[in-house]
Amino acid sequence: MKRLKILILIFCLALSIPLAYFVLRTYRSLEQEEVAQLRYFAVTIFDQMEEELASLVIKEEGRPIDQYRYNYLAPGQARGSGRLSRSPLSQPPKDRYILGYLQNNPDGSFNSPLVKDDDNIPPGSNSVVAQLNEVNKTFNLKRSTVPEGVEIKPAEMVAKREREEVSTFADKYLDLSRSKKQRSYLGQAKKRVEEITPSQALTVAQLDENQKESKARQEPEEQVATEQDLAPMAADRIAGQPAKEKGLSTEQYRPRAAAPSPLRSPPALDTEKLQVEVDPMQAVFINDSQIFIFRRIVINNQIYRQGFILIVQEFLNHLANEYFSLQPMSQFTSLRLSVVDRGRETTTVLSGAAVQYPNFALERTFPRPFSFLRATLTCDRIPKSVGRTTLNIMMFVLAFIILIGLFAIYQSARAVVALSERRSRFVSSVTHELKTPLTNIRMYIEMLEQGIARDHEREQEYFRILGSESSRLSRLINNVLEYSKLEKKQVHLDLQRGTLQEVIQEVKEVMQEKLVQEGFDLKVEREEVPPFKYDREAMIQVLINLIDNSMKFGRSSPTRRITIKIWPEGDTVKISVSDTGPGIPGSGLKKIFEDFYRVDSELTRTTGGTGIGLALVKKLGTAMGGAVTAKNNDGPGCTITITMRA
Repeated sequence: MKRLKILILIFCLALSIPLAYFVLRTYRSLEQEEVAQLRYFAVTIFDQMEEELASLVIKEEGRPIDQYRYNYLAPGQARGSGRLSRSPLSQPPKDRYILGYLQNNPDGSFNSPLVKDDDNIPPGSNSVVAQLNEVNKTFNLKRSTVPEGVEIKPAEMVAKREREEVSTFADKYLDLSRSKKQRSYLGQAKKRVEEITPSQALTVAQLDENQKESKARQEPEEQVATEQDLAPMAADRIAGQPAKEKGLSTEQYRPRAAAPSPLRSPPALDTEKLQVEVDPMQAVFINDSQIFIFRRIVINNQIYRQGFILIVQEFLNHLANEYFSLQPMSQFTSLRLSVVDRGRETTTVLSGAAVQYPNFALERTFPRPFSFLRATLTCDRIPKSVGRTTLNIMMFVLAFIILIGLFAIYQSARAVVALSERRSRFVSSVTHELKTPLTNIRMYIEMLEQGIARDHEREQEYFRILGSESSRLSRLINNVLEYSKLEKKQVHLDLQRGTLQEVIQEVKEVMQEKLVQEGFDLKVEREEVPPFKYDREAMIQVLINLIDNSMKFGRSSPTRRITIKIWPEGDTVKISVSDTGPGIPGSGLKKIFEDFYRVDSELTRTTGGTGIGLALVKKLGTAMGGAVTAKNNDGPGCTITITMRA
């Protein structure tokens, strides 16, 4: 058994090492899969935000350059026709995060499509126009600090995207290497050259009617310029202003044109084309709450800036509400949208669940011109994969099966080893049990041959001893043979109905001589019982074995009494054999009917026996359709009960 235990232990270790590695790798894979899924959907949200930003940029880049005036030349219209279309930007913006649109002129003045002229500002637009005027002033101060040809951009606004090194589960099915190319710009990445008509150029640079008439009265000596002269004249005017170098005064922030020009020009001029340079969209912080997103328009070396004013707080709230707040993942993740100006967070919006100790974080800084916008998604409780539950159940079932299997193997091996040991003891016991009566028989026969028995009574005593030892030897041989037949299932029982009366009588006759020799008193308590089925020879052998077992272990008791009791109980008949011996230890009550089992005690060591007597009783009782149980008495001794069906 010791070797078996060592082998089982080695087997457990050999099995547990690869199994533990498999479990750890599986849990690791599930954890990576859970993180990859969360990362995939977080990237999806960021991509949706980026698509809206891109569509906003593309929409602004696609606007005609003269649309930033109250009236503009729609495609297909000639300026000389006298029919100008109203700009779609002349209405208040539908998006709450856009304050308004404006055009910053080369001389520092500005135009807004909300205003047709200075004297005709819509009542609802007074506040917005005033704010746009303040924005224009601030922007002029910022742009005056750098040369005209240099793009205004903080160093921190360089687009930067976090590279997801961990592959997502989508990579198993799609090759996203091409679509994942990093974008540094939303919309156009380089400046483009666009052809416009002189009429469009005039619209971009023109004065309102009232302004031009007033200016014409103040400067009568100045000649009316044609469209061909517009750009050079505007350049000369701006170059001649000393405020260009020293800064712009408050008066120069009022809307005015680069040069006067008539409202109408010959339609034939619209057939000519002018080339205009259009730069990509840029962003400049006006203050912590407003950002000017614009494009630079270069007409004949004159720079115009056209764009819209972004309200930062409203814009962040719009992104959070539109793409995150209503999503199911907002219940366990947190989204942080922040605006960064030169490394300093100016505005922050938090949405979703509160996360104190995140174990997952994904950050993205969006491409230009929104490189000031940073999105961070964190989570401290990643949703568990369905496969994790299945794995847990399967691992529990597998571990349970392995443990049960090992336990069954151990118990089976232990039973086999114990049975082998009992069989070995049985062989030794049978040898001893056979040798003892044979030795006695041989000894008394020799004594009779040598005439040691001098009288008739002594001879009769020797003959009785020889008969007793012969019966003992016969019973032992019969038990062994009967047990062997039961093991091979070769026993054929003849079940007949009876009341057991003739069986009790024969048992008394067979055991009477030995009972007298051992000094035991056999008592029979019998009640009226209905006839029941049993095999006569098998029942005699069962009762003889029980009486013989009681005498064997009850010799040392002060009271030597064996009681056979027969009584009906319900639809059964019970037969019990009680003694006044030492009883059976509690741990051995269920084992005494096992093959070759003997209770390990001082009494059994000094008492002969083969260990098949009670096992044979159990097998014969079961073969007759009954049940055999053992129970210690309240006093000394124990009781073996056989229950037979009536």
